[in-house]
Amino acid sequence: MNIQQFRELAHNGLWKQNAGLAQLLGLCPILAVSTSMVNAVSLGLATILVMTLANLAVSALRSHIPYEIRIPVFILIIAALTTVVDLSFNAYFHDLYLVLGIFIPLIVTNCIVLARVEAYAAKNDPLTSTVDGLLMGLGLVWVLGLLGGIRELLGAGTLFSGIEMIVPSLSAWNVFGDDYPGFLVAMLPPGAFITLGCLIAAFNAINARLAERARRRPPAAPVVQNAAQDAADAEPAAAN
Repeated sequence: MNIQQFRELAHNGLWKQNAGLAQLLGLCPILAVSTSMVNAVSLGLATILVMTLANLAVSALRSHIPYEIRIPVFILIIAALTTVVDLSFNAYFHDLYLVLGIFIPLIVTNCIVLARVEAYAAKNDPLTSTVDGLLMGLGLVWVLGLLGGIRELLGAGTLFSGIEMIVPSLSAWNVFGDDYPGFLVAMLPPGAFITLGCLIAAFNAINARLAERARRRPPAAPVVQNAAQDAADAEPAAAN
C-alpha cells in the first residue's frame, strides 16, 4: 500500500464516505448513545475494534469462504469479535458497560461493519482492508464525538460527563456552571435527529463549497514538449 492509496482511504473514511454523514449507516446507535461525548466515543471505539479485526479476518480468509455462504460467515466472524469486545467491556469498564447496555452486542447487526466487510475486505488484501476498517471507524468516532458533545453541552451544560467510569481520577467539565437550567430537547430523541440533521447540512454545504471552488479553479497549463526544439537545443550542446 503506497502513500497515495493511504490518502485515498483516509479521505474516504474520514470524510467523503463517512458512515454517519454521507452513507447514513448505523443511525440507531448514533442517535441513541450520543447523549454524552463519553458514551458516544466509547461505543465508537468498540465499533472500530470490531470493524478493524473483522476486515482483517475476512480479507485473510476470503479465498477460503464460498461465495454462496459468505454473509453468514461474515456475521459469525463479526459476532465472535463483538463477543470478545462485550466481555472485555464488562470486565474492565463495568460501569460504562451498564450504561451502553444492549448497544455493544448490537454491533453484530450494525450495517456499518457488515457493509465494509462485504464491500471492501472481501475484495482486497489484509493490510489495506485493516487500514480501511480503522479509518472508516475513525470517521464514525469523530461524528459520534461531535454529536455527543453538542447534545451534552446544550442539554446539560457539561462535557466529558461519565469520564470517571473510564478514568476514576477525572471528572466532567461543567462549562456553563451549576446554574445552567439545561435544554431538555437536546437530550431527547428529537434533539438527536435535529442535531444530526444540522451536521449533515453542514457537511453537504462544505462539500458544495469545495466543489464550487474546484470548478472555478483555472486548469493547469499542459506541458507540451516540442521534440524539434529539443533536438535543436541539443545540437549546439553536442557540438560544444
